[in-house]
Amino acid sequence: MTTSASTARRSGRGLTYAVLGWAVAYGGVRLAWTIGGAPEFRQFGSDLLGFTGWWSVALCVAAGAVAVALDRVPGWRPALAGVAWAVAGALVAAAAILLPELVGFLLFTVGPYFEPTAFVSRVGCVTGAILLALATARYQRHTRGDCPACCRTVPPGTRRSAPARWARWAAYAAVAGLVARFAAQVAVGFDSLTQDASVIGLEIGLLLAGVLLPLALVHRWGEVWPGWVPLLAGRTIPRLLLLVPGFGLGAGIVAYFGMGMVQLMSGSVSQFSDAFLWVAMSAYSILGLGLVAASSDYHLRTRSACATCGR
Repeated sequence: MTTSASTARRSGRGLTYAVLGWAVAYGGVRLAWTIGGAPEFRQFGSDLLGFTGWWSVALCVAAGAVAVALDRVPGWRPALAGVAWAVAGALVAAAAILLPELVGFLLFTVGPYFEPTAFVSRVGCVTGAILLALATARYQRHTRGDCPACCRTVPPGTRRSAPARWARWAAYAAVAGLVARFAAQVAVGFDSLTQDASVIGLEIGLLLAGVLLPLALVHRWGEVWPGWVPLLAGRTIPRLLLLVPGFGLGAGIVAYFGMGMVQLMSGSVSQFSDAFLWVAMSAYSILGLGLVAASSDYHLRTRSACATCGR
């Protein structure tokens, strides 16, 4: 085994052990709360959404088992990668309430619904999702394709600089989703909106994310600073400046409002009509999915070429 292969193997094992350690620690807490009784969460009734009680324990066990499989299976198995991403997505969805809480922190407020124990639990849940996602991404990089350095599957010489048509449609769908969301709000009026700073900040962030971000992901001014930007005009925009909010907000929005629709189907009580909630949450979900899709294309277009195969 070469030095590089040995180093890659050790880094992979480190991620596997990290996921297993998280599964034991966080899963142990979930097990103790399931058997002995969880703390009282007054605002939402639970710290997680959807996956509570034994379901939360099972999710931790699944994450640990998938991490071991990712480390042990030598070749590319699409089904295994799909299951791993599904488990990571379920962990994010379970902690979806974390999104407005983090927005509140950015605005130097915790909001009226903040509970420290629930917040720490959600952070722990998302930590597991991140670790498993890293392990899954590493598995994909080292098992797909025919290049031992990058494992990319695209044919050599097919790198493109223009966004794919589907990415443009995804970006425009994201903008349309935001327009539909605020059109629904106009229809019912703004009097009933909460004045909580974290929620207002979330709405402002969604407005920016739903217009500027998706369009930047599929236009040239999302790669090079336009001429009207002082001091930065003509310089290359760092990829992470768009990819982090693109993937982060996109996944967070889908998780948050996706779980909201699940709760709506279960008959949750709200001051708004079911029709309004279905339109608003569906529109937000389209926004999130559009961001994730456009970010995926942006990542593929702007990543560095492999030094070994040139792809």
